Amino acid sequence: MACPYFRRADSLPRQSSVVTESSGNWSLEDEEQTDDALTLRHLQMAIQLLTAPSNEDLNSAVTSLICKYKQNWPNITKLRIEIDTLKNFPNYDYLSDIQEILLEMDESSASEILVLLGEELIITCCTGIIDRAFRCLGTELQEFLGSLDGEDDCSDTGFVCAGDGELIFTSDRPVIAWLLLGSLKALTRTLFNVYVNIKIEPVEGDSRRYRYLFSLAKEASAPLPLELIKQTPDASAQRNNSTNAADLSMNSTTFCKAFPWHFIMNEQLDLVQLGRGFSKLYKPYMADYGCHATTYFDFKRPKGLTVKFRDIVRRTYTPFLIALKNPANVEDFTAKGLEIKGQMVHCPESNSLLFIGSPFLDGLDGLTCNGLFISDIPLHDATREVILVGEQARAQDGLRRRMDKLKSSIEEANAAVAKERKKNVSLLHLIFPAEIAERLWLGATIDAKTYPNVTILFSDIVGFTSICSRATPFMVISMLESLYKDFDEFCDMFDVYKVETIGDAYCVASGLHRASIYDAHKVAWMALKMIDACSKHITHDGEQIKMRIGLHTGTVLAGVVGRKMPRYCLFGHNVTIANKFESGSEACKVNVSPTTREWLIKHSGFEFELKTRDPSCLPKEFSNVGNDTCYFLESYRHPSLDEALSLDDHITAAMKTIISLASN
Repeated sequence: MACPYFRRADSLPRQSSVVTESSGNWSLEDEEQTDDALTLRHLQMAIQLLTAPSNEDLNSAVTSLICKYKQNWPNITKLRIEIDTLKNFPNYDYLSDIQEILLEMDESSASEILVLLGEELIITCCTGIIDRAFRCLGTELQEFLGSLDGEDDCSDTGFVCAGDGELIFTSDRPVIAWLLLGSLKALTRTLFNVYVNIKIEPVEGDSRRYRYLFSLAKEASAPLPLELIKQTPDASAQRNNSTNAADLSMNSTTFCKAFPWHFIMNEQLDLVQLGRGFSKLYKPYMADYGCHATTYFDFKRPKGLTVKFRDIVRRTYTPFLIALKNPANVEDFTAKGLEIKGQMVHCPESNSLLFIGSPFLDGLDGLTCNGLFISDIPLHDATREVILVGEQARAQDGLRRRMDKLKSSIEEANAAVAKERKKNVSLLHLIFPAEIAERLWLGATIDAKTYPNVTILFSDIVGFTSICSRATPFMVISMLESLYKDFDEFCDMFDVYKVETIGDAYCVASGLHRASIYDAHKVAWMALKMIDACSKHITHDGEQIKMRIGLHTGTVLAGVVGRKMPRYCLFGHNVTIANKFESGSEACKVNVSPTTREWLIKHSGFEFELKTRDPSCLPKEFSNVGNDTCYFLESYRHPSLDEALSLDDHITAAMKTIISLASN
């Protein structure tokens, strides 16, 4: 027959794809269950086979269709495509091409071929876990159709079981509707051994919805049940179970107690029976406001439902969600808006509707806010577990928030400790050499150690006592702070260790924390920089600061002294000698010992200007074995630079040379 709902392809916008790669090919690699475990994802795959078959499934069905019916329709061989096309173009809309090819062949046979293609889709693809997924939907056909109705809102693509032997399907694509007709035929044969005729017709007023009406096929060759939709009960069971309401083993009082959230309404939608839960809420008001169901209940789902007896009967396979209303002029109704989720059951013996449901709650707070108690929820109702699970989840969330807050506090405390630790370590590095500071931080014992070839610098300000007598203490401190600030920068520049400052005395040493053949050079350059810096500082009365400096190189003993305020101190004869060379120096001069001079001239490439002094200038404590003398360090010149350049330029070039030699 001709297909009245099969619109031509040129009148429809071309769909991008029947199903995208993400929704069409379910990946089960991330499933925790075993391979043979039936999951919700398998059920989704089964429903998708009916509503949005993938290109691979369609290709398998087309291949089987061609093998069976190519003699009837030779042109259906055009429906087959290459496998490479499916692999290379995952968004290819295979179904649209099938539709166009069938319309080019013969529109009258297009619907018939599509129905057969739907049957082949089930025959070829409904195997294994997919077959098990379909079978779990019901033990007989009507239960199967009712289980397909999983949509509360029929405005989107989905199924609505509108009554016995009636199914409504919503889709934007008519071609899917005709495929579904064949698929349903094949499923009824495969799952329930039922041969049916299915009539398809549009739903009046909505071009996207299609009604499928099931009826018994006259040509059924296999053994069939007496009824198409509902299987006939066992005869012996019929004899043992009376259909008379007076023979019921449970009276209405017991039923209302066992199922507190139920009501029964007649054809006029008047409430004729209420469960204990509803009765406690509404019985006091029924004498004044009547018994009509819409007075007390708002039918929220299924959406678009017309609240009429016949329309509700047609939706008994759809989940219902009702919200409680407060009666007119009743302001203190605590359960207003409470939602009850359940199902409608048509009772043909009394031509009434039975609603059985459960409060839609997620925790104790929702229970108490609606004026309910745990005792209002029957023991058999899973809502009790839902409430307890909700409370447990909230407790876990609260615990998680507290743990997160505690974690944040610990992280902040750790960050603060790390910051303070960094400050402490930095302070230790300022007071002690790096190796000593690290061992002190770890709590290790620091043993005194002998260091050979340590170059020591002593300095003091000429006339410092006189300067102090003419200035306030704050003026003296300000002067020393300004001067020693520059000296501290020189320590960092030349990587020498600042031993201590006592009054105007400033003492540094090189060769303690990092021994080098250029230790004497660094101290000598620092001495020249100190003399140069003094020329830029003046006292409070405008006089230039004059400093004398002494250098000496020799073996010293170094160790940490004290526990409360530990100090890194230098001991030995050479420390005293270094101090003597400072005392024997002159204003704005650097007095260099013979041993320090040996280190300054020991390596080529460094030109220190040294002026020989009288041998009598040597300290008496210095053992002058070689009849040597001391020297004034006048200046320094780097061989690669012009003499006209400043002292800073020459010293900077020398430091670069040392760094380069050390890296090589």
